[in-house]
Amino acid sequence: MTMKIALVQMRMHADMEENYQKSVRFIRDAAEKGADLIVFPEIQLTPFFPQYADRDASVYVLHPDSPYIAGICHACRENHIYASPNVYLEENGRRYDMSLLIDDKGNIIGRQKMVHVAQCDRFFEQSYYTPAEEGFSVFDTALGKIGIVVCFDRHYPESIRTQALRGAELILIPTANTTAEPSALFQWEIKVQAFQNSVHIAMCNRVGAEDGMVFSGESIVCDCNGETLALAEREETLLLATLELSAATETRNGKSYTGLRRPALYE
Repeated sequence: MTMKIALVQMRMHADMEENYQKSVRFIRDAAEKGADLIVFPEIQLTPFFPQYADRDASVYVLHPDSPYIAGICHACRENHIYASPNVYLEENGRRYDMSLLIDDKGNIIGRQKMVHVAQCDRFFEQSYYTPAEEGFSVFDTALGKIGIVVCFDRHYPESIRTQALRGAELILIPTANTTAEPSALFQWEIKVQAFQNSVHIAMCNRVGAEDGMVFSGESIVCDCNGETLALAEREETLLLATLELSAATETRNGKSYTGLRRPALYE
């Protein structure tokens, strides 16, 4: 099935309501442009608070019954579009960096928490996020098989490989990459993993300056052969690309890089 994907390369504001309203407008805009699925950057409703080692982030915490989540679900239903927002969400007393997958009827059909949680300068994420207990999931949708790898998780080859082995045809990556990081290397990291695992990958980044951080944009969509289909610059934009999700499975079966693995020799 051919599908159109939209990546919201978004500038965040201090006010969560403003970020929410902008998210809903982008959902409408993507639907008007014919997109089947819209993807947002990491923690899209808030400033990037993990850049500080010790801040009270409780004001940014959402719960499953949050009106913001309900509003995004409503926008998906109203505009007949899938969406993958990423939020700071609390479940059972624990707080997570979590992406949701919402279908075109407004139902939450998938949840993916960050698995590997960083703790370094400007990314004091262990101060705020609980690591996922469940590992990685692949979600069966009418569009195809979709996985999500949250930001830092992509630096671990096991993340994308695990989802490819479970049949993922498209992997979504919400992220917060900065101009201080190796942008070209990050693009090749995505392209090489797409090629090695025969899977489409879409990485959606923030833009703009937030105190000591400048987010670099350069969101990217590449196909299952590692070819770049769309690459944004460094301004706020809606990046669009067209994918044939089933081509990932066909390519994986055809060249069988994953099928020829010898796991018994890797330990």
